[in-house]
Amino acid sequence: MAKVFEAADASNLMTELRQNFDAGVTLGYEWRVSQLKKLLLICDNHEPEIVSALHDDLGKPELESSVYEVALLRNSIKLALKQLKKWMAPDKAKTSLTTFPASAEIVSEPLGVVLVISAWNYPFLLSIDPVIGAISAGNAVVLKPSELAPASSSLLAKLLEQYLDPSGVRVVEGAVTETTLLLEQKWDKIFYTGSSRIGRIIMTAAAKHLTPVVLELGGKSPVVIDSDTNLKITVKRIIVGKWGCNNGQACISPDYILTTKEYAPKVIDAMKKELEAFYGKNPMESKDMSRIVNSNQFDRLSKLLEEKDVSDKIVHGGQQSRENLKIAPTILLDVPLDSQIMSEEIFGPLLPILTLNNLEECFDVIRSRPKPLAAYLFTQNEKLKERFAMTVSAGGIVVNDIAVHLSLPTLPFGGVGESGMGSYHGKFSFDAFSHKKAVLYKSFIGDAAIRYPPYSRGKLRLLKALVNSNLVEVFKVLLGLS
Repeated sequence: MAKVFEAADASNLMTELRQNFDAGVTLGYEWRVSQLKKLLLICDNHEPEIVSALHDDLGKPELESSVYEVALLRNSIKLALKQLKKWMAPDKAKTSLTTFPASAEIVSEPLGVVLVISAWNYPFLLSIDPVIGAISAGNAVVLKPSELAPASSSLLAKLLEQYLDPSGVRVVEGAVTETTLLLEQKWDKIFYTGSSRIGRIIMTAAAKHLTPVVLELGGKSPVVIDSDTNLKITVKRIIVGKWGCNNGQACISPDYILTTKEYAPKVIDAMKKELEAFYGKNPMESKDMSRIVNSNQFDRLSKLLEEKDVSDKIVHGGQQSRENLKIAPTILLDVPLDSQIMSEEIFGPLLPILTLNNLEECFDVIRSRPKPLAAYLFTQNEKLKERFAMTVSAGGIVVNDIAVHLSLPTLPFGGVGESGMGSYHGKFSFDAFSHKKAVLYKSFIGDAAIRYPPYSRGKLRLLKALVNSNLVEVFKVLLGLS
């Protein structure tokens, strides 16, 4: 029987990791590289076990697990290994007349001991990807995987204990009790991926110690479809971005579609055709879609469909099997804006389509709701693309595709407003777990008497000119012309 994780265990864990960090165990380039290489070995040596665990937890197809979790992790690790020396190097900063003669730089230093609390929907990617950033930046890190993906959590604990240095990296399994005990400790940063409801709890706990947080949350990510689009490619990309990414159980999954009343029938017909091509006449038997994670999530989604004035809006799908935790890809047309399905993040295989008199109205609809993690637009209209990118506030914008920005390490991934705070991926992960320390090196040469009392009008004029970097005024003061 596994040992119960208690308050003393959480305190001792923090004390031990704090001592190791203070001793410089995680600081050096060599240690960081060695741990990153071990993470790469986990991906290379244990992909079949990872795929199996993801299938046990979510019924994920092998392609989704291998590509969207393991392959993306490999890319993140390889990038960190390639760029780490450059990331760690101080950045030179400009100086001014005020500090002359001097040099300045920005030093990236690790924050200390950090906590990563990950989600169940992509349990390997969303656990290890932030850990890559924490290790790269030189921190000691504790990972708390989601208990809602038990096979993945168990495998993560086993592999990280087997491969990584326990003096700098630990895994704590468990549920609410264990997470609560961890949150009572004084961390140097907390990185959380999950729901807004739990995000508020994380932030409240962090506030007690003034601990900074990164919150990767979610929201209702809209998809706007203009009539000036390639409809066949549009619907194929929406389908694979919705049902082909963990069956809608993804934070950047399309949550609802906005299009005109005139164009909606064409969109629906095209989606029905492509859904059948992808998943067959009976999608409930398809092996190419994940299942719902558990009965609680199934019941929540089922309840969304059963709400008054919603159930009769289904235009495609709607079949359910609680026994198999499956809901067919379901399209709804013009559900009430105040319905539950339009009030909370769906996080499942349901996709409402809202119709507009004209596409211009989409901006007001999106603006009237909390800022989403992602917003999508399908159009060939260049002016519409530019306006959407410049005026829609979201964690990220993608034009003519779904979710692909997630794979680009040169772009920050994160939310805004209620969809989250902070960002990561690539160097942004390194920066998320680093303090940018300002360092100024001053010479004893050229010590100026004007900065010391007693003050005079001449000193005042000269100092003002120096602070404003006004060389002309400096010379005028020195020559007695001012």
